[in-house]
Amino acid sequence: MRHGSIPGARGRVRPLTLLQDAVLREPCREVTDFGPELARLVEDLFATMYAARGVGLAANQIGESLRVFVFDCPDDEDVRHLGHVVNPRLVEADGVVVRGPEGCLSLPGLEAGTERYDHAVVEGRTVTGEPVTVHGTGFFARCLQHECDHLEGMVYADRLEGRRRRRLMRQVGRASWHR
Repeated sequence: MRHGSIPGARGRVRPLTLLQDAVLREPCREVTDFGPELARLVEDLFATMYAARGVGLAANQIGESLRVFVFDCPDDEDVRHLGHVVNPRLVEADGVVVRGPEGCLSLPGLEAGTERYDHAVVEGRTVTGEPVTVHGTGFFARCLQHECDHLEGMVYADRLEGRRRRRLMRQVGRASWHR
């Protein structure tokens, strides 16, 4: 039997911000208050991520311009990684560059081959302010880099060039969610 609660069980599902929302395009603010509001935000992030069937979610994707993200993501060996990082810093992104399909809950239904390193290390804090270091390889490394990009005001489309970028932006223009 599990001890403790399931992440997101006490959270509420919030509306997702979409590509055209300004909060996605600005760098997020550092978290300075590690109190109950932050704990609620993390719970809401998990609840929203699970409802949308994602593997990671940054706070600005639910309209909160704060440096926080959550994840429940497998690596290439199908090992599950579950957690959150407050005030994350991507301190390593190295190894082999792999182009793989990447999607985003803020660009629903779309994906494009995006280049990412196959190894990443993120340092930050837990919801209670304790230091945390998260190591990722393969698909999980992609997730960590993707979520750190969000907190800097970037989406994966910003990493695309040429034909891939033009094709994705045409798809965005035709998407039912795009204004």
